[in-house]
Amino acid sequence: MPWVSDDNVATFVDLYELTMAASYFAHGMNEPATFELSVRQLPPGRGFLVACGLEDALAYLDGLAFSDDTIDYLRSLGTFDEAFLEHLADLRFTGDAWAVPEGETVFAAEPLLRVTAPLIEAQLAETFLLNAITFQTMIATKAARIALACGDRTFVDFSGRRDHGAGAALGVARASCVGGASGTSNVLAGQVYGLDLSGTMAHSYVLSFPDEAEAFRAYPRDFPERAVLLIDTYDTIEGARHAAAVANELRAEGVTIRAVRLDSGDLGALARSVRAVLDEAGCGDIRIFASSDLDEYRIGELLAQGAPIDAFGVGTRLGTSADAPTLGGVYKLVAGAHGPVMKRSAGKGSLPGVKQVYREERHGESIADTIALADESGVPGRPLLAQVMASGERLSPAEPLATLRERCAEAVARLPEAAKAFDAPADVYPVRLSGGLTSLVRRLGG
Repeated sequence: MPWVSDDNVATFVDLYELTMAASYFAHGMNEPATFELSVRQLPPGRGFLVACGLEDALAYLDGLAFSDDTIDYLRSLGTFDEAFLEHLADLRFTGDAWAVPEGETVFAAEPLLRVTAPLIEAQLAETFLLNAITFQTMIATKAARIALACGDRTFVDFSGRRDHGAGAALGVARASCVGGASGTSNVLAGQVYGLDLSGTMAHSYVLSFPDEAEAFRAYPRDFPERAVLLIDTYDTIEGARHAAAVANELRAEGVTIRAVRLDSGDLGALARSVRAVLDEAGCGDIRIFASSDLDEYRIGELLAQGAPIDAFGVGTRLGTSADAPTLGGVYKLVAGAHGPVMKRSAGKGSLPGVKQVYREERHGESIADTIALADESGVPGRPLLAQVMASGERLSPAEPLATLRERCAEAVARLPEAAKAFDAPADVYPVRLSGGLTSLVRRLGG
């Protein structure tokens, strides 16, 4: 199976990026240019986004190079002349990059990433940067909404088998952690990112034993410190009784059953019944873990009903951001050899000039953002974009995921309640243009 790797990622690029770059090269056009990556508009019901994916973006820029194999492949297309291929063979990213830190909240039209580099370098980066940042931003936002629904309860990424490819599953596990997940079931993600791993058992395990109780004895004995029993293979309430009886039986062996898992049926009603069974059997310490097509909406409903569920496993609807599965990410040229530029296409325009975003806060709450020109003075608030690369070199190592997760929790907590609502109206959070940017837009015909 082919994989995207350090050796071939340079050709993870749309063809027109290469043909444009070849034309720039033929015309001697390789002056510094600035591109900015943003999201045109928030999906319906989304009052905010959580910036994510920057680490993959920086790793890509830091290692950008066309291997001999990729050059040979491009040569075989018969599309590019040898002089351009030789240019690609020597190409490395030599530019500067500014970005909103991962875990920070952002809004429509605000640049999440700004790249200033020789035109060819900046152009070729478009496909990968959009892929990395918009996808993980989408997932981190979904995870942050689930974290809001969970409140003081935890949730785990269970999405790997439903995600759109193995690479996507790794990105989901990482972005989910940034957004607030306590761990993942994906062992490779645990290895790569140092995430806490979580898992229970499958129905196939229970079905492999002569009876349910025997399965419930075997698993905790094999994993005495992490046993979670799946109790809905046959009859959920009877499964709870079996789990309680086995838990009391195994205590004498020093084996503790941590939780039972519900994965089907009316989770709210079943959780109440299961809680009663466990408590009556003296197993009040056994927690209830729920899964089965969960998201922020369903979790919110369950907890509003008082369902005694202690933690959640969230899969398909997290890993695909099912209610809003795409973000309209764009990567647009905002300044080139002849100064600021602006796309004026109907419904797809862009804001010109090299920009910064400023956030005003009052009494610990974010109240408004201003998109301004980067060299504009007197704009209220704190700047969100910080320089992360200079002359092709990273300025700092990767931040720990725990730091990103904490940043996200704090940033979401500072949002107005209306922006955190699961049915937030469009433009619920004020984002305005500065005086300097407004003047530039008018000067360029906007």
